[in-house]
Amino acid sequence: MTIGFNHRESRTERIAHLNFRRRQDKMQSQNFMLVDDPLSLDRIRSVLTRLEDTIIFSLIERAQFAHNPRIYQRGGFKELTELGFDGSWMEWFLKETETFHAKARRYTSPDEYPFSADLPKPVLPPLSFPKILYPNKINANPSILSFYTRAIVPRITRRATLALATLKRANGIAGDEEFEDDGNYGSAATIDVEVVQSISKRVHYGKFVSESKFLEDPAAFIPHIQSRNRAELEALITKPEVERKLLLRLQKKATTYAQDIGLETESLINTDVKTNAKSKIDVDGVVDLYESYIIPLTKEVEVEYLLHRLDGLSEQDIEKLAQGTKS
Repeated sequence: MTIGFNHRESRTERIAHLNFRRRQDKMQSQNFMLVDDPLSLDRIRSVLTRLEDTIIFSLIERAQFAHNPRIYQRGGFKELTELGFDGSWMEWFLKETETFHAKARRYTSPDEYPFSADLPKPVLPPLSFPKILYPNKINANPSILSFYTRAIVPRITRRATLALATLKRANGIAGDEEFEDDGNYGSAATIDVEVVQSISKRVHYGKFVSESKFLEDPAAFIPHIQSRNRAELEALITKPEVERKLLLRLQKKATTYAQDIGLETESLINTDVKTNAKSKIDVDGVVDLYESYIIPLTKEVEVEYLLHRLDGLSEQDIEKLAQGTKS
């Protein structure tokens, strides 16, 4: 059994991707100690737009490996069971990664949410972040992990899985043994952790959107919060034209980033390129990830946040909020 790392990209491609993502990581995370207005919708949109690049590049890397469903099965590795861990290989990777990140106080930031429970306390004293979000316990990570492992991974790894089957048949392996598993459990899970953490940040940024829009016009939201009208609250935060442009931008990005760009194809950059047989990922699968999962789940987080926005406030407090409405 192989539990290893075997990235198939060339060294040049790998370095280019890592450098790009380091730059993206620096940009996409707000420094809440310096930002004048962390609830500015323009600032929030810029963070969400840059997160697209991180998610797309991580998905492209994951698509280079087969499905490897074993790493998502609880109890699938006796090595972990012997360590006293009953979860999946993926869950173990998350727990180990988040344990280190928790010690570095990652999850004290208002835009970070762990997948794992019972994490250690930070080694460093906490930073005094400004109060940005209304107190809440909303965490969509269980849903994110479920839809990612059950729906997204099988789709984006389909090409690598089929290529693996062809290779195995050429070596005399047929039937159930020819599909799905290439043994690169370490590589696949490492990328999986990066993907779900990026999706988590993207989805939970919905809280910032809700808080920003609520403070802009509290009176528009308060009656629907009090009546628990989810449909009306969703209507207040939904911008169909913005979503349409997001999906078009996402498709263009994914199509461009997924190309094997060489000297003979450099002219494709900055043009309306189309998916071809050499594409590194199923572009439609990336768009579907947003359209069918990320956007709807973000809306659920936004609405749930709004439903708890008046918790603990007196009638006088709520009246003051309503009177502060922008006309």
